[in-house]
Amino acid sequence: MRTSTSGFETQSGNKPEEGKVAKAIEHKTQLIPSDVFLWTALGCLGVAAMMQAANKKHSSILLSQLAPTFLLLGIYNKLVKVVGSDAYDQKAPAFNH
Repeated sequence: MRTSTSGFETQSGNKPEEGKVAKAIEHKTQLIPSDVFLWTALGCLGVAAMMQAANKKHSSILLSQLAPTFLLLGIYNKLVKVVGSDAYDQKAPAFNH
């Protein structure tokens, strides 16, 4: 079994590469501030609470289920900024073990 100091190499020794679409998505995602996802999730929860109070139960459930989605998108955004696919293209690893 082959070992790597960066932890990014496969067993055959090849480094995985991202496709053009993934790189484009990561590049665009990096431009969005992380706060946008947090405030969007909190906004969804606030509007869902108001809709629940107004007896619009089904709509409030839909909006409340969107909040975790936006929080996960925020986590993805943060990961892209910290260790995006650029780590493979750079000579130095993004993080050390």
